[in-house]
Amino acid sequence: MVGMWDDGRLCHGGDYNPEQWPAATWREDVALMRRARINLVTVGVFAWSRLEPAPGRYDFGWLDEVLDLLHDGGIRVALATPTASPPPWFSLAHPDALPVTADGVRLHHGSRDTYCAAAPAYRAAARGIAATLAARYAHHPAVALWHVHNEYGTTCHCPHAEAAFRRWLVERHGDLDTLNAAWATSFWSQHYTDWAYVSTPRATQYLGNPGQLLDFRRFWSDTLLAAYVEQRDLLTAANPALPVTTNYVLGDWVPVDHARWAAEVDLVAVDHYPSAVDGGAEEQTALAADLARGWARHGRRRAATRRGAAPAAGPATWLLMESAASQIHTTGRSHTKEPGRMARHSLSHVARGSRGAMFFQWRAPAGGAERFHSALVPHTGPDTRVFRETVRLGEHLDRLAEVTAGEVTASVALAFDAASGWALRHPGMPSTLLDGHAELAAAHRALWRAGYGCDVVVPGDPLDRHRLLVLPAVYLADDATAGWVRAHVEAGGHLLVGYLSGVADQHGRVHLGGYPGAYRDLLGLRVEEFHPLAADEQVLLSGGGTGRVWSETVHLCGAEPVGTYVGGVLDGRPAVTRHRIGDGTAWYLSTRPDDRTYRRLLTEVARTAGIAPVCPDAPPGVEAVRRAGPQASWLFLLNHTDRPQRVPATGIDLLTDAPADGTVVLPAGGVAVIREQSAPMASVTATPPMTDRTPPA
Repeated sequence: MVGMWDDGRLCHGGDYNPEQWPAATWREDVALMRRARINLVTVGVFAWSRLEPAPGRYDFGWLDEVLDLLHDGGIRVALATPTASPPPWFSLAHPDALPVTADGVRLHHGSRDTYCAAAPAYRAAARGIAATLAARYAHHPAVALWHVHNEYGTTCHCPHAEAAFRRWLVERHGDLDTLNAAWATSFWSQHYTDWAYVSTPRATQYLGNPGQLLDFRRFWSDTLLAAYVEQRDLLTAANPALPVTTNYVLGDWVPVDHARWAAEVDLVAVDHYPSAVDGGAEEQTALAADLARGWARHGRRRAATRRGAAPAAGPATWLLMESAASQIHTTGRSHTKEPGRMARHSLSHVARGSRGAMFFQWRAPAGGAERFHSALVPHTGPDTRVFRETVRLGEHLDRLAEVTAGEVTASVALAFDAASGWALRHPGMPSTLLDGHAELAAAHRALWRAGYGCDVVVPGDPLDRHRLLVLPAVYLADDATAGWVRAHVEAGGHLLVGYLSGVADQHGRVHLGGYPGAYRDLLGLRVEEFHPLAADEQVLLSGGGTGRVWSETVHLCGAEPVGTYVGGVLDGRPAVTRHRIGDGTAWYLSTRPDDRTYRRLLTEVARTAGIAPVCPDAPPGVEAVRRAGPQASWLFLLNHTDRPQRVPATGIDLLTDAPADGTVVLPAGGVAVIREQSAPMASVTATPPMTDRTPPA
């Protein structure tokens, strides 16, 4: 469809901020974009004060000129609503719409995200600028996609938020008796007899109520989603042919259930900035991409269910909307990416289903808070390594358009639930080291290093194509989630449950009778006591491994021990167990093993389930991802080492047109994308090899 973002090409581009530059620079930008094969840019995301310099007074002349220039240059636009950064006049006119912290401190203008999304004045102003943009640009030939807001995640404790929270609680719980039961308010005399007594979880003397904290996160996810939907509906009404999205920001501080949001966006779009300098950046990249693909698949299924239709066939579509071209932003400093690393990160996302690679930002600004953030055109201009790599990446993406017909193949499902992650971080838990995302990352890292592809799923998602389900500290489990897990095993599936999974219900109330209450019978065991570990403490495991963060007193009730604790009060007690149920097997892991031990365990569990690595003979440090379509398959090979590597493969390398006759030689830091000539290797085999494939540190 003309004007749609999906014109068959992989997207290449990023955030473009022409309002920061004189008009003379715009023509140079378009020329450089054409040179780099840029085909999609986000425009206007932080331009509210330039678009509406005073209430109701608009200046669109500069934006008209920019959109016309981009269109003439063959560059499509994701036109943004600028509502993440209200202009100064709005904050002065509506101080009650500025955010308030849990300590009761009202924040002031001077940065971005200076708003409360529950404030009526802010919501009205956001709808106003969105409707004005829609009326003017909904049919502009350059506009291919609407980009609403930027990185939703701001919370607030102001009176507007408090009133909205009460309304949300009434809708969720119905009456105070139900609320009191869900929050266990009989503890510490918190029983509520009037809705007026219920507030947001402000800073308090000691530990906050965990049910209240959990519902507050859910409330903000729903409130921010409602703010997005208001704008989306205005934009869609102006031109139903244009898709609408918003960019997800990742991190456990974000009060957004991205899986639930996925049914409300036309395209799942994520921003990803790895924080590890060493090989951990590659692991984080793979996990973020697998998360995004899982959200896209989940959203498509949810949206189809709502319409009473079957989910659309074909690969789930998502897009890497932002990434950093030349830097990895770590605590306290920015690490410059080594040559070729930008391409490997970008193509790792494409391998896992992204419809391209986008960056923040196009041109590095001379001033402002993010003046040293990486950009495709650095301060030193286009005669730089970074821009030359940008051009090269554009050439690669042009060659890879055909891979969009393929879906990532995986027989392992890795479960992730946003609310469980929020609940594990609450005060009053047995350890401050508990981190749901860290547990997800540890399991994913073990699978990644062992060479297994995996899909990240949300509890309740279909598991018909997955032989193995892994639950890494998925703390909350209602009856539906417990039934979903049981049905998988009873149908002959394999299961690995990590510690603290299924310990509490959907409100955070502990299932009684022994841990993990939701899965105790399925696992054939009962956990009697927790033994949390200090940050610098570890336990020894039989077989030579170690465990960190957590340990438990496990009693067997039908399960068999696979690994035990060595030494200390748990000496000889089960650490890892296995329970056979018909053709299925349920494993339990009561600690977080070191990476090598975790990898070996998951390799054994996968072998038992009949699952093979994507490329069993790939050397350590080479990442392999396969996308398979009706007519062909494509094998992505990414060499994360500093020396050449030989990898078994047969077909044609799309990046070079070179044949691979049984072997491809990857240069140090190199990438190959092989269109396979023979039938793709099955992801399930009877006797896959058990290998130790740890990438070098």
